[in-house]
Amino acid sequence: MSTPYMLLTGASRGIGHATVKLFQAHGWRILTVSRHPFSADCRWPAARESHIQADLEDLNGIETLAQTVRERLPEGKLAALVNNAGISPKGPGGSRLGVMATDADTWTRILNVNLISTALLARALAPELFAAKGSVVNVTSIVGSRVHPFAGVAYAASKAALSALTREMAYEFGPYGVRVNAIAPGEISTEILSPGTDKLVETLVPMKRLGTTAEVAKTIYFLCSEDSSYINGAEIHINGGQHV
Repeated sequence: MSTPYMLLTGASRGIGHATVKLFQAHGWRILTVSRHPFSADCRWPAARESHIQADLEDLNGIETLAQTVRERLPEGKLAALVNNAGISPKGPGGSRLGVMATDADTWTRILNVNLISTALLARALAPELFAAKGSVVNVTSIVGSRVHPFAGVAYAASKAALSALTREMAYEFGPYGVRVNAIAPGEISTEILSPGTDKLVETLVPMKRLGTTAEVAKTIYFLCSEDSSYINGAEIHINGGQHV
C-alpha cells in the first residue's frame, strides 16, 4: 500500500502543528505551506524538507505552488488537502475591525488568503486529488455563523463564504470520489488567544473549557480517513457546544 500524502496550509503553529503530528503518527507524508520560512520549532521528522514557503495572498503564485507540490508527489496522488491558513487582522490594541474600520486593502488581503486561494489551490490540484480519491478539509470558524467579540467583519465574512465554498466543492468534486468537508472551531487553546477569552468560555461554552489543538486535529484526521467515507459537504462544529 502506497504512503498517502497530505498538503496542509497554515502549518506554522497551533492547529497546523497538531495536525501534522497526528497524521505522521498514522504513517502519512506531509507537505506544509506557510508564508513564513521553515521554523526550527517544527520538530517532526523531515519537517524542513517538507516545507514550502508561499504567500497565499498572492493569487498569481498559486499555480507555482501547485506545481511544486506535484513535483513532490511520487505517484501523482494527493490523498488530503487541508486548508488551514487564515489571517484575522486587528485594530489598535488588538481591537475588532468592524465595517467602518476595514478598508479595501484589508478586505482583499483577508479574502485572498482565507477564501479565494483555497478555491484556486483545490482547482489547481484537482487532478492529483481525483487520482487519489482524496479528501479536502476546509477550516472555517464559529465566527462564520455569529457575531464574535474578537473576530473582525472581513474575517467573519470570509469564513461564512468558506462554508458555502465547501458545499459547492462537495457537489462538484463528489462525482470524482473526492469528499469535501469543513470543521468550524470555536475557542481553541493556542498561543494567539485574545484577551478576554477565558470570560467568554465561562459564559458561552457549555463545556466550560477551551478546546485543544489535538481535538481539532483528530476531527481533521477522521474526515480524511475511511471512517468518514460517506460524509461529504458537512461542517463539523468543534466548540464545546458554543454554537447551540
